[in-house]
Amino acid sequence: MSQHLMQTYARQPVAFVRGEGVWLYDENGDKYLDAVAGVAVAGLGHGHPVLAQALCEQAGQLIHTSNLYRIPKQEALADRLCALSGMDRAFFCNSGAEANEAAIKLARLFGHNKGIDNPAIVVMEKSFHGRTLATLSATGNRKVQAGFEPLVSGFVRVPFGDAEAVARLAAHHNNIVAVLVEPYQGEGGVQIPEAGYLDRLRAICDDNGWLLMLDEVQTGIGRTGKWFAFQHSQCLPDVMTLAKGLGSGVPVGACLARGAAAEVFTPGKHGSTFGGNPFACTAALTTLEVMAKDGLLDNAREVGAFIVETLKKELGQVAGVREVRGQGLIIGIELDRPCGDLVMMALAEKLLINVTSDNVVRLIPPLVMTRDEAALLTDKLAALIWAFLN
Repeated sequence: MSQHLMQTYARQPVAFVRGEGVWLYDENGDKYLDAVAGVAVAGLGHGHPVLAQALCEQAGQLIHTSNLYRIPKQEALADRLCALSGMDRAFFCNSGAEANEAAIKLARLFGHNKGIDNPAIVVMEKSFHGRTLATLSATGNRKVQAGFEPLVSGFVRVPFGDAEAVARLAAHHNNIVAVLVEPYQGEGGVQIPEAGYLDRLRAICDDNGWLLMLDEVQTGIGRTGKWFAFQHSQCLPDVMTLAKGLGSGVPVGACLARGAAAEVFTPGKHGSTFGGNPFACTAALTTLEVMAKDGLLDNAREVGAFIVETLKKELGQVAGVREVRGQGLIIGIELDRPCGDLVMMALAEKLLINVTSDNVVRLIPPLVMTRDEAALLTDKLAALIWAFLN
C-alpha cells in the first residue's frame, strides 16, 4: 500500500482489477461474491456492457462543459428523475454529502425567506448524512463528529422512528423549518421504522409549515425494490437527496425538490463545478434505463425477500442472532455482540460483506444478483455467522 495515501480508511488486504455482475476479481485472478456493491453504489453490478458502451461513447464526445451553459443530458436526467419521483426540480452535484449539504442550505434559505433568523432542522439519532462539516453535524453518530468541533449549529435531534417526538418539538421550538430523515437507516444498522412513520412525519410537517426532507442517498434508485423508499408509504417529500446507485459508480448526486421548496434556490445561491456534467448524467440516464428495461426493481424485491427468508430460517434459532430484517436489497443481520471480525472471516471465504453500527452485518449487493447467487451468499454467510457465534 502506498505510504502517500492519507490513512482515512483501514483498507482490507485485497485489490480488485475487474468485475462481472456480482463478482469481483483480484490481482491473482481469485473471484469474490460482492454483497457490498461499493457501499450500495454498483446497482448494475460490475462491468455492465450497456453502461460501459454508453460511457465510452460519451467520453469520446464530451466529458465536461460546466453549468455556465445548458447541458441537454442534465435536463433529460432532471426530467426523468422528476417523472419517477413526483418532484419538480433537480440540482446535480457529485456525492451524497453534497446532496445533503444542498438540502440543508435549501432549508435554511427557506427559513430565512420566512423571516426566521436562526432556522433549525430536526434530525435523528443514529442517522448518517455525510462527512462534511454540516452533514456530520446533522449525523447522529458521535464517532464521526469527534475531533471536528465546533460543529455546525441549527440541528435538533430526536429518536429515529418516533414521530410523536418530532410532533412535540413544535410546542417548544418556533424556529424549526424542516425535518431531515432517512426512510431506513443504513449506516445506523439497517433500521426500518414501523409502517406509517413517514406518513405521520408528512402530516406533522404540513401542520407546522416545515419541509419534509428525505435522505435517500442509500435507499434510492431501486435499492428497496421501489425507485425510492418513500414509495413504500403514501407520503411525498418536499426535498429528496440521491447519490450512490444513481451513477453506478460514476460520481453523481442530486437534490430534488417540489412545490415552494423547488423555488428557493436562485442563481448564485448554490452551485457545483462538476455537478451534472455530460459524463455523469450519461451514467445516471443509462442506469435508470437499464434498471427499467431489465426489471431490477422487481428483482430487488424478490431476491431480497429470498435472502431475508432464508437467513431467518437458517439463523432465527441461533443464539446470538437478534434479528434479520430488510427491504429489497438492503438487509441487516443484528447480533448481540460486536462482529467486525466477520468482515475478514468472510474475505477469507471470498465473500465481501460489511458491518455497520458495530453489531449489524449489512448486505447491499448489486441489484442484478440472481436467486442462485443469493443462495450462495446465504449459505456462506449463515455458516460464517454460526462459526463466529460458536
